[in-house]
Amino acid sequence: MQINDTLLEQVRGKFEQIDRCPQQGERIFFENAGGALTLKAVTATSTEFAAIPDNQGRDNAGSHELVRVIEKAKSDMAEFMNAPGGQFFVGESGTELLFRLIMNACLGAPEGTVLGSTLEHPATRSACDRWAKIAGKQHVLIHHNDDTGCITADEYAAAVTPDTTVATIIHTSPVTGMGVDLQACVKAIRDVAPECFIVVDGIQHAAHGQIDLTAYNVDGYVISPYKVFSRHGYGIAWISDRMTALPHDSLINGPSENWELGTRDTGSYATMSNVVDYFDWLGGEVSGATDRRARFLAAGKAIHTQEKALTDAMIHGTGNQPGLSAMDKVSIIGGLDNPAREGLVSLTVEGVASVDVVTRLNAAGIRTHLRKADHYSGNILDPLGKDSCVRVSMCHYNSLAEVSRFLSVMYEIAA
Repeated sequence: MQINDTLLEQVRGKFEQIDRCPQQGERIFFENAGGALTLKAVTATSTEFAAIPDNQGRDNAGSHELVRVIEKAKSDMAEFMNAPGGQFFVGESGTELLFRLIMNACLGAPEGTVLGSTLEHPATRSACDRWAKIAGKQHVLIHHNDDTGCITADEYAAAVTPDTTVATIIHTSPVTGMGVDLQACVKAIRDVAPECFIVVDGIQHAAHGQIDLTAYNVDGYVISPYKVFSRHGYGIAWISDRMTALPHDSLINGPSENWELGTRDTGSYATMSNVVDYFDWLGGEVSGATDRRARFLAAGKAIHTQEKALTDAMIHGTGNQPGLSAMDKVSIIGGLDNPAREGLVSLTVEGVASVDVVTRLNAAGIRTHLRKADHYSGNILDPLGKDSCVRVSMCHYNSLAEVSRFLSVMYEIAA
């Protein structure tokens, strides 16, 4: 089952500020790659836990409940992401966690090289650049395909060597919106360097569902919860048992497997249970499955189907309304019919600066984002000869009516 109009209304009803901004008033939210909308359940949970004075690890009822909530959240996340052992833990942010995982992998792995790609977010590339040098390892970057805005397993296979001891992969690009065949890329690496530590940036991918850590066979996977219906202020990492065993920052005589530094916010864990519960609910609505893992898979498929319908409508039109492909002055990064696209369209308009396109869309009540050829997006835009682009990022709770309104405004801008 797809997300039909009736279910879409139920979905939209579960999110805060679905069509209104407290400052702007009515608006369409096409800035989901910058931070998805927040579940109403997350808001309520955050408020509840913000009031609790107790810490974990004490012998009292309040503390015992906090420990239970954390363990439940870890169990929920393990089931949602199909995690094969290992552990989940909370950090400052997704960026901080990528730095920490990459640091420990570079310092703890045997002599060799660190392999990544130019498609990656600067959080990964910067961490590899810094810690490979400190560890005395060479950092090798594979150039991604500029035309498709993606990286493939074949490109990893051509670059990996037996002395590749650390590798990084981005699951979905936040600039091009293209998803990477993670399982195939990992296999290409492990076929040549089976003991390589592999760390994945799953931050942009997480909101689209369909995470399967058992199938991926990686050592680290990082997400930013504010991009998957939770809130700002923390990141989540999963690490394998063998990465857990690497030397890492910890307290003297403390638990050797502990990667968390200091007391973390129990509410952050609790809100991840809210997120997992939402995927569970959605999967039940679209499939009627009785097995929880089956519901997660069904939710991911429904999200993919809905977001493909939205991006197809945006590019090719909806009803009698022409899409971006019919606007002569509009160029779309990654091409028109790219099967790797995940809910995101990045574009430029000939003769109109991207900053002005974003401003005019915003004035019409449509929230998008400007990506500039800076330290965040220059790796994608510089090879294309572009100084900036407009990122239009959708999520499954967006509607065809919102896409139609966007196209109407874009037709005027690109006329």
